[in-house]
Amino acid sequence: MSDDPKTLVSTTWLAQHLKDPDLRILDASWYLPEAGRNAREEYDAAHIPGARFFDIDDISDHRSDLPHMVPPVEKFMSRLRAMGVGDGHQVVVYDGAGLFSAARVWWLFRLMGQENVAVLDGGFPKWQAEGHPVEDMPPVIRDRHMTVRLQNHLVRDVTQVSAASKLKDHVIVDARAASRFRGDAPEPREGLRSGHIPGSRNVPYSDLLNEDKTMKDPDACRIIFEAAGVDLSKPVITSCGSGVTAAILALALERLGHSHWSLYDGSWAEWGMFPTVPVATGDA
Repeated sequence: MSDDPKTLVSTTWLAQHLKDPDLRILDASWYLPEAGRNAREEYDAAHIPGARFFDIDDISDHRSDLPHMVPPVEKFMSRLRAMGVGDGHQVVVYDGAGLFSAARVWWLFRLMGQENVAVLDGGFPKWQAEGHPVEDMPPVIRDRHMTVRLQNHLVRDVTQVSAASKLKDHVIVDARAASRFRGDAPEPREGLRSGHIPGSRNVPYSDLLNEDKTMKDPDACRIIFEAAGVDLSKPVITSCGSGVTAAILALALERLGHSHWSLYDGSWAEWGMFPTVPVATGDA
């Protein structure tokens, strides 16, 4: 793969830049309950040297009933300042699953106007498998101011997605597994209807990953999107269960040069419980 400090970097790139004074590494591991894993405990036991733990559930909007929604700007700024992450830093985000939740934090940084942020391709499993150093020490933190310029075009709410579904002026792409998209499998969250947003297309996020959880190259990702019926000449809205794996689709789109994308933050956790929006079942 070709390293791009604005989207995706390899473990080799990170190993070469590990001592850079303006590099900041974030462990953004987050797991579904059924995984039976505790992200914070795993970070405390072993992480990439200098990494800070980015808690996706904590750095979110606690006023919302929906899971890990975008935090208020002030909260994002204060949390990141306390982590010693700010202006002028190159940020690299990784997770313990390979490539799962790190893309959500990449998107969150982009939403806040920070462009020098990349996901570690293959994440912590690849880093460890290759014998790179790990530590269990907390990093030394120095406050750093962060300037936020919110990029509202990168996020969509239920009203905007509902309009896009009706007008068909955007392609809505769902990152959930095909069985959940079709409505064959029950939703992991209680009280949600099964199915998908009418008119949306299904590109399960796992289809974009190799066996070692690295991302497939841009040409391969383009073929996968097009095979799923995604018209890449249109703006794309990505969606999933709760706005985490939708960011993997956004990252893939950015890498293949499709810059007109946004992410539906509420995703199925919101759409599936919203009584006034329609639900489709079957393939598409």
